[in-house]
Amino acid sequence: MTLHREHGDLGAEDLKIITLARSARARNGVPEGAAVRDETGRTYVAGTVDLESLKLSALQTAVAMAVASGAESLEAAAVVSTAEAASDADRAAVRDLGGPQTPVLLAGPDGQLRAAVTAG
Repeated sequence: MTLHREHGDLGAEDLKIITLARSARARNGVPEGAAVRDETGRTYVAGTVDLESLKLSALQTAVAMAVASGAESLEAAAVVSTAEAASDADRAAVRDLGGPQTPVLLAGPDGQLRAAVTAG
């Protein structure tokens, strides 16, 4: 289910992960940037990985970083991309760690929220 929200409806912590995701995309010159927030409030920021032997979306990479750092759950995830929707694979990665109700925020390269969906 897609819920469209204005930035005014987002809390400061959700705006923060969108900003971090946007920064990762710009800083690394990659197609996507992503950030996730774990159950303790720690954030993990990543860009797209596109190696010959390993290809991960930015959101998959951020989730992997959270898992590798010992996160037990996710509170929220954000991805900044030119895509129109969060991919099924991205939502599945978030769902695996955070559960089906974890919010996944999709913003455009300008940082404007396009959609907010659940990982479920």
